[in-house]
Amino acid sequence: MKILDVNNLRLGFGNNPDVINGISFSLEKGKTLGIVGESGSGKSLTAFSIINLLPSKANIKSGSVQFSLPEKSPVNLLQLDKKGMQGIRGKHISMIFQEPMTALNPVLTCGFQTGEGLQVHMGLNKKEVKEEVLRLFKEVEMPDPVRAYHSYPHELSGGQKQRVMIALALACKPSLILADEPTTALDVTLQKKILNLLKKLIEEYGSSMIFISHDLAVVSQMCDEVAVMYKGELVEYGNVKEVFTNPKHEYTKGLMACRPDIYKKTYRLPVIADFISKNSDTLQLREISREEEKAKMTDICSGTKLLEVQQVNLKYPVRTGLFSKTKSWVTAIDNLSFDLYKGESLGLVGESGSGKTSLGKVILRVQEADSGKIFYKNRDITKLEGSELRKLRKEIQVVFQDPYGSLNPSLTINSALAEPILVHKLASGKKEAMEKVAFLLESVGIDPALGTRFPHEFSGGQRQRICIARAMTVEPEFIVCDEAVSALDVSVQAQVLNLLADLQEKFNLSYLFITHDLSVVRFLCSRVMVMKSGKLEETLPAYDLLEQAKENYTKELIASIPGRFS
Repeated sequence: MKILDVNNLRLGFGNNPDVINGISFSLEKGKTLGIVGESGSGKSLTAFSIINLLPSKANIKSGSVQFSLPEKSPVNLLQLDKKGMQGIRGKHISMIFQEPMTALNPVLTCGFQTGEGLQVHMGLNKKEVKEEVLRLFKEVEMPDPVRAYHSYPHELSGGQKQRVMIALALACKPSLILADEPTTALDVTLQKKILNLLKKLIEEYGSSMIFISHDLAVVSQMCDEVAVMYKGELVEYGNVKEVFTNPKHEYTKGLMACRPDIYKKTYRLPVIADFISKNSDTLQLREISREEEKAKMTDICSGTKLLEVQQVNLKYPVRTGLFSKTKSWVTAIDNLSFDLYKGESLGLVGESGSGKTSLGKVILRVQEADSGKIFYKNRDITKLEGSELRKLRKEIQVVFQDPYGSLNPSLTINSALAEPILVHKLASGKKEAMEKVAFLLESVGIDPALGTRFPHEFSGGQRQRICIARAMTVEPEFIVCDEAVSALDVSVQAQVLNLLADLQEKFNLSYLFITHDLSVVRFLCSRVMVMKSGKLEETLPAYDLLEQAKENYTKELIASIPGRFS
């Protein structure tokens, strides 16, 4: 029985061309449909069209969305008025959003938000609502349901907030759940737990689901059917196993090939453009043998030590209020020591809260360690101040996870990149600085003519390229990449990883690459460090990651990686 039937859906913005161009698909009761594609392909807009949560400027030009209500005739959701849709949303169709911190109301407790739909749609009283919400929190395996009930969203971890979103979506036992990138920014172990939980609850409730993602490996495990979207069109649609084992469209082939493979390493990653332009047969994707990897790592590690971290410790105070006394301390970094060599890419992996980002901040001197020493070029940088510290900033740079948040929205790209060049006096004047900016933009694949634009006028992938260019403005030797590709589509991720590899080879750069994606580490890094609860669990060559991991925690990280397409 079909629970949803989308037919010839066309959507645009004003006089712009259709951003969704006549797509059609259906969903059977109890089944899960995956919708995959890059950012801008129309995935989320398709979901928002179903429940009429579109931007005010959006215009549905044609089509129908037939939804089968329990024990009633199908209704065209596109023809319902505001009151009619209010009776559908939450009760019959619910949504799990990509970013729970943005989707949840910051001034309402998680218990109130989860129970609101139960009051509105199910008519439960306050006592019944609380009992049901606590039951739901237990069902989604919330560590402390009572605490979560009374907590505000900012008081919960990312994984706990996502569990609240799932509980909220399941509260009224809806027939259809729309999950929009529900695990994109989560580490692999938490992603596995959330996906397993979601799959189990969907089966228990007998709900159907549309699962939107750019991670094809996750979709292959979660979904029965898959729809591949490209520039607003449905280019491939069918059984998930058939589509992924025998893709017909060049775009689907490109999406599958772009993702780094943890089982092997190549010199470069393919990108979507290679397949769309039908150049995939001529790609130079020579695999690097284990012997080549070992020889390169040995050569690097017998060279010059660039960074030495010795017995670094860092704790954060835990307070109940802004002016209250410290109740306890959380250990972020626990007596940690390691070396990084010139020209090396050293991977740093672990779950959220393991201390990865805190370690990066301590090395960058934006966070002071409680104790320990950090030597950069045989000089203890923990004691540097004033002009000496400013000189260090020139040699050590950072690329953050969120490129939009790390770029000044009121500065053009030219101004943002020229500023550090002029501050560090790396150009004789503004004219020479702008010449360097143009060269750097061209080096990262951005047209220099676009330098007069502001950050919001670029895509996520373009903004990340600009952030890499900005890091390169002061000619650094060492760059800390903090989850620099985790929020990017696989195709854009491949472009950025290729760029980082090219820049390293060209300028002999060293990277500390912080990530939760072991496949990315396998492609870019020679060695990998594994952190857990502030401690260094083990360090091993990237090529030995799968076979030689000794610690149970590392093995758990590896086991959590979504498998190959099957």
